[in-house]
Amino acid sequence: MTNNTVKLLDVVALTVDLPQYNLWRGQVGTVVELLAEGAAFEVEFSDRNGRTYESLGLRPEQIMILHFEPILPGAKAEMVKA
Repeated sequence: MTNNTVKLLDVVALTVDLPQYNLWRGQVGTVVELLAEGAAFEVEFSDRNGRTYESLGLRPEQIMILHFEPILPGAKAEMVKA
């Protein structure tokens, strides 16, 4: 994933386990801040009631953007180039 594909308020999932924070691959969070000029991201993890239980800075390779709409074949190629 390239940095400039991740935007503020994107919904993301962890691609790695972070046991020191009790966070595991697949857990879902929201990007709440762009760090280091977009080289890292503050991701907030909340429960079903909206209460934040962890917030930490993550590198692009530790997260993946979740998509809620179909991605057209040409659009996917553009995302990879971005």
